[in-house]
Amino acid sequence: MVSNELLRSERESISEHCKRMLDQGLTTGTGGNISVSDDEGRMAISPSGMAYPDIMPDDVPVLDADGEVVLGDRTPSSEHRMHRMLHEGRADVGGVVHTHSPYASAFASAGEAIPPTHYLVEFVGKQVPVAGYATYGTEELGELAAETIGEEYSACLLQNHGSIAVGETVEGAFETVLMVEFCARNHYLAANLGDPIALPDDELEHLVERFADYGQSG
Repeated sequence: MVSNELLRSERESISEHCKRMLDQGLTTGTGGNISVSDDEGRMAISPSGMAYPDIMPDDVPVLDADGEVVLGDRTPSSEHRMHRMLHEGRADVGGVVHTHSPYASAFASAGEAIPPTHYLVEFVGKQVPVAGYATYGTEELGELAAETIGEEYSACLLQNHGSIAVGETVEGAFETVLMVEFCARNHYLAANLGDPIALPDDELEHLVERFADYGQSG
């Protein structure tokens, strides 16, 4: 029998961030999903189709390295394949957050990357790229997301869908999706005022160094 304490803090974090995702306007209804993995390949992920205010830690299922539910009675998110691929694709990924935030989703529906017209794009990379379209919940979508994020980015848009971000922790991934939505909104508003000015490559390279000491990390 698997202990109910398995990945307890991770399941608590998912429960908390599901509520924050709704409170921050990053999704509506039950759209989006959040996952956390451990060093043994196990993954806790938000349950499918459950109202975020109702999700408690015990509602968060845990999957083993083969994708089988080993703890919890809830059905895992339909996007568990995409989350799994992102966790397995890079050793530095411990948390994944997928949202349907309005401005980022609009760019995704237009198939347009978010350009570097605000320095906070550096949370992601030199832009926020777009992964090609695939039906939700499929391995193909996971492959497209993992390929687009690669080693270079910490987030991408999913064409005709939304956005997804990775981080060492779920807190890091959550902060990144907030920055993705901010940059999408900022660029949209700037484009309605005129021609947004993209930051040059040399400044983007400089920002990489500056962000290494961002906040308390220095």
